[in-house]
Amino acid sequence: MPIPSPTLSIPTLKATAQRLGMATALALLIAPAPLLAQDQPTESSQSSANSSADDSSAGTQGATQSDATQSESTQSDSAADAQDSEDVATTDTGGREDSDRPSIPLVPENATWDSFHGQLNAQKYSPLDQITADNVGDLEKVWEFHTGDVSDGSGDTPATVWSATPVFANDTIYIGTPFYRLIALDPGTGKEKWSFDTQSSRKALTQPVLKNRGVSYWEAENPVAGEPCQKIVYMGTMDAQLFALDADTGKLCKGFADNGVLNVNQWNDTHAEWPLSVLQPPTVVGDHLMLGWAGMDWAYEQAPPGTIFSLNAQTGELEWTFQALSDEMREKSGTANVWTHMSADRENGLLYLPVSSPSPNYWGGNRTEEAPLATSTTALDIETGKVVWSRQWVHHDIWDYDINSAPTLMDITVDGKEIPALVQATKQGFLFVVNRLTGEDVWPIEERPVPQGDGSVEGEVYAPTQPFPTKPAPLLDQSKKPKIWGLADAVGGGQCSRLWDDLWYEGMYTPPTTKGEGALTYPDSSGGVQWGGVAFDPQSQTAIVNTSHIVQTLKLYNREDYEKADSGSGNESGFAPQKGAPYGMRLQVATNWLGMPCWEPPFGELVAIDMHTGDVKWRRPIGASQQYGFFMPEKWGSPTIGGPAVTAGGVVFIGASMDAKLRAFSLKTGEELWEDQAQAPAVANPSVYEYKGRQYVAFVAGGNTILKDQVGDQVVVYALPED
Repeated sequence: MPIPSPTLSIPTLKATAQRLGMATALALLIAPAPLLAQDQPTESSQSSANSSADDSSAGTQGATQSDATQSESTQSDSAADAQDSEDVATTDTGGREDSDRPSIPLVPENATWDSFHGQLNAQKYSPLDQITADNVGDLEKVWEFHTGDVSDGSGDTPATVWSATPVFANDTIYIGTPFYRLIALDPGTGKEKWSFDTQSSRKALTQPVLKNRGVSYWEAENPVAGEPCQKIVYMGTMDAQLFALDADTGKLCKGFADNGVLNVNQWNDTHAEWPLSVLQPPTVVGDHLMLGWAGMDWAYEQAPPGTIFSLNAQTGELEWTFQALSDEMREKSGTANVWTHMSADRENGLLYLPVSSPSPNYWGGNRTEEAPLATSTTALDIETGKVVWSRQWVHHDIWDYDINSAPTLMDITVDGKEIPALVQATKQGFLFVVNRLTGEDVWPIEERPVPQGDGSVEGEVYAPTQPFPTKPAPLLDQSKKPKIWGLADAVGGGQCSRLWDDLWYEGMYTPPTTKGEGALTYPDSSGGVQWGGVAFDPQSQTAIVNTSHIVQTLKLYNREDYEKADSGSGNESGFAPQKGAPYGMRLQVATNWLGMPCWEPPFGELVAIDMHTGDVKWRRPIGASQQYGFFMPEKWGSPTIGGPAVTAGGVVFIGASMDAKLRAFSLKTGEELWEDQAQAPAVANPSVYEYKGRQYVAFVAGGNTILKDQVGDQVVVYALPED
């Protein structure tokens, strides 16, 4: 059963606030809603594939690969020989010469938004400049569409979490819903063209909610006139089915897999504790579908091991697979999957994987050997699946700090030198910048000593060092305990101060403990940066990223103590069993009795970074935290989920905040230029597209219980007034 993050009883809080009287209640109720642990950590422990054997060396061991024409895979060299993450391994690229590859610019020549991050480079950038910093304040709503596929969880249907980027392709807006329907809309009016119901089960099989992150789109390079499925839309389901539909008609593509449906769960053959849920749409690279999967975190010691599947986009046939864990580790651990989107550099033939952490998430005594491809950015040859280079960002991850967003690819000029770069944002609030062709540092990445265990956790082995970027600086200061928020401490009668005194913290990577109230974790397991990732303006070479500042407490319990502490209420209390491991765990947001954060604001920020220098250009709080209809001052900011989009008009668009507002900011100064109210928090990345000469900005406002209990089914689209 999925293990959800801890929640607070809203009716209890309301009743308590009423007893305190209106003046006190008003001061307290404007505090931000308690934040759930993540979306879910269940997702961050799953993604799939195996790959054909290669001669990977330092930093790449543990990969396997298989020929598309063979049923078995061969294991690569042992991961135990891996070196530190600053050592970058390179392998051959499948025997292909650079001249064999097509000339495909990193930034598309024409405006496109046909994938989860807009483009395969994950820049979330549009060259459209009809909407500018000067006129964006005139934006008006031109249409909205409600899918009807929404649930607040109060009935028999689980709550919905909707994070689907609206995909613009084939002169159509395509969306997927949490009830696993695909809908095609007219991009100028919002009128429905067609819809398709997968008839998928509305059961929370691997997640605590029904969840969808949208669709993928493919079209043939040389379409055959009169033939169906020369343009295809794909969407997966929680019960591990991948559907392929004709993009024009919405009918199943009979030539894809089994009459248009691929059973991904056919490859679930190791520790099959859950189905290989396809919640993130596949990454379409040329004629390949790169498919990962999502599952359940925190629940088991042994879990399905992560695998990436490369499929033929038109037939669904398996081409190659990749796995991040050695065969030995797969037998006793699991996951190290890719549950979020990937990015690709087609001209250089490279696919970039954001790889998650192994299981169990908060104890690693079963996996003490090195696993250098786990919690990493790994570059694969697109055609063969062979590892070209890999950088591990967390050694021996026991914090669930899996890599949760696609790396953003960019060409930057540093000290007068042009560099083909990659920026990997992490849950820790780090931005690692490396050469995307070799994995080598752009600015130094240092291995620094980190805290070791306190002796309370048996069988654990701690990494002596972890990689830290020198530039850009961390997005939040994790070197010491965050300052206590005086208001929350006063309301709690010193509760926050007492909690801080009983939490162990020696800086970033303080290990889990069984003592006291446990260890303080900052940022939290959902991440300083979430799956929205980093946006990039190639004109000014400015990176834009939103970050959340959330503190959690983490405690391990031996099996006997866990059974006593859990009392059968894990879904509400934040307890999770890690079945098979000697320790269960509890992870909770650090709040006072009323749910007010114990740490000082801001709770979320939007940050702009000059990629010439790695220095911050500007940063500002984003959004307003909200509870019971009351809003905190915007200077305190809001935790955010979902990423930004940036345009050649000098505008940054983003939803993401707790107050369910949609906003536009100046790329140059960070000034807020426009806002509008949506039905629910827009936790999906926005889309920017042009249709019949008019520029549009589209948001999906679906909500996410990480932020608050407000869900929606709204697609809302804006444009400048027509003359």
